[in-house]
Amino acid sequence: MLSPWIGLSDPVWRDFEIMKKEMNKLFGLGSPMANIRGVAQGTFPAVNVGETPEQVIVYVFAPGIDPADMELTIEKNLLSVAAGRNTSKDVGENPKPEGYYRRERFSGNFKRVISLPESIDPGKVEARYKNGILVVTINKKEEEKARKINVAVG
Repeated sequence: MLSPWIGLSDPVWRDFEIMKKEMNKLFGLGSPMANIRGVAQGTFPAVNVGETPEQVIVYVFAPGIDPADMELTIEKNLLSVAAGRNTSKDVGENPKPEGYYRRERFSGNFKRVISLPESIDPGKVEARYKNGILVVTINKKEEEKARKINVAVG
C-alpha cells in the first residue's frame, strides 16, 4: 500500500538496515562466520567433522595448545575436547605489552562437545596432533559399514 510512495532505498529503510547490522554485531550474528550450524562467532576451537565409509574424522583446529594438556573423552556418540591456552606468554622474545588496543586471540580454558553419528565404535579411536590440528579418527561399527554384494549369475 505504501510502496508507490516509499521505496526500499528510502533513507528510513537504510536507518533500519544500519540498526539491524549493529544489533547483529552486538549479539554475534549476521557475518558469514557468525552462526554456521548453530555455532556462535568466535567459538574456539573451530571443528570440522567428516566421514569415509570406514571412519568418522574430526578435525579440531587448536593452534598454541600443548597436546599433553588436552583431555579427550568419548561417551556414546559425544566427543569432548577440553584444554586451555594462555596467550599472554605467546609474545616470544618481544616485550610483553602492558595493555592492548585490540586482542583477538582466545586465551583461557575451553570445552567443545561434538555430536557424532551413532554408527561409530567408541572402542576404536585414535588422536594425533600436528601443526595445531588435532585429528581424531573413530572407526565405524562393522555392521554399520556398507558392504558390496556380488550377484551370482545362474
